[in-house]
Amino acid sequence: MKNNLKIVFFGTPNFAVPVLRLLIESGYNISAVFAGHGPVSVLAQELKIKVFQPTSLKRDEQVFEEFKNLKPDICIVAAYGKILPQQYLEVPNYGFLNIHPSLLPKYRGPSPIQTSILNGDKETGVTIMVVDEEVDHGPVLAEEKYYINENKGLIEISNELFGLGAALLVKTLPGYINGEIKPTEQNHSQATFTKMFQREGGKINWNEPAEKTYNQIRALNPEPGTWTTWKERIINIKKAEFLDGKIHIQIIQMEGGKEMSLEEFLHGHPDFDISQLT
Repeated sequence: MKNNLKIVFFGTPNFAVPVLRLLIESGYNISAVFAGHGPVSVLAQELKIKVFQPTSLKRDEQVFEEFKNLKPDICIVAAYGKILPQQYLEVPNYGFLNIHPSLLPKYRGPSPIQTSILNGDKETGVTIMVVDEEVDHGPVLAEEKYYINENKGLIEISNELFGLGAALLVKTLPGYINGEIKPTEQNHSQATFTKMFQREGGKINWNEPAEKTYNQIRALNPEPGTWTTWKERIINIKKAEFLDGKIHIQIIQMEGGKEMSLEEFLHGHPDFDISQLT
């Protein structure tokens, strides 16, 4: 079945790479990859897989015609970053499956991992879902919980969640294709939604509880970043730890400068005092 199943993969960032790799290692036939400029497209090119990099799926009719001509049986989505038009969803026999890094219907939308960290959640998870015309709205095939280590940040948690999602996808695919695993509708009344985080959302308010600020630093780095001001200059706080109820800055960056440890920073700025940050 695996060799006969034609899959088109949609994904862009580094943490989508293990999903593509595991599908290939599991014997699945990847007909093509849709990706932005990033690690997924690099891997696909190395493996001689055809890569599409449209700026807009909706407006590029030529790409859509090429997609149809691939005659995919199923499409897999892992952090692709673009809206999938309805005309795409109607092409593959088994539709589109998405790896979503939350336990749906909680945290639909673009930033489920960041939001979970910001909220101080102790656990989250991954969902394998069938994509429909609404964002993260489609029926669920499988879910698996994930414990959030409070010492880990966005990148590490993202990598682990998508690794978990890749394994769950490969475990779920055969049962979905042969009809043993049936899609289950989400409880839409329980849905919660996330938003895109902008640079201004990374401004640290030092009057907030220290643990809340620590979670903000974990959740929003490396992008869009967390920042504060010292002597009217912007300072990016890249990494910190939370000990004995206090924030201890570990990695810091003056705007326009390079990242450095707090110890390195203090050599050049011996008058620096965290209590002066605003």
